[in-house]
Amino acid sequence: MQKNQPSRSRLIEPGRALVEIASIIFLFYSNLLMGEFTRSTGQGKTLAFALQDIFTGKNFGIAMISALIGYVLFETLRRKL
Repeated sequence: MQKNQPSRSRLIEPGRALVEIASIIFLFYSNLLMGEFTRSTGQGKTLAFALQDIFTGKNFGIAMISALIGYVLFETLRRKL
C-alpha cells in the first residue's frame, strides 16, 4: 500500500493544476461571452457569431497568461496559509 502512495501524489499535482487553469480559462471565456451579448444591441446576434467573435488567438493568449498567473497566485496563497 505504501508503494503506490508517491505515484498517486505525482498525478494529483498536475491534475489539480490542469483543473485550476481550465477553470480560470472557462471563467475568462464566459465573461467574454456575457460581455459580447450585453454590449451589442444589434438584432440577429447569434450564439455562433458571438463564439466566433470571442475565440481568437489574442483572447486565448490572454486567457492562458491570466490562468497561469492565477494558478501561481493561488498556489502561493495555498502554501502560505
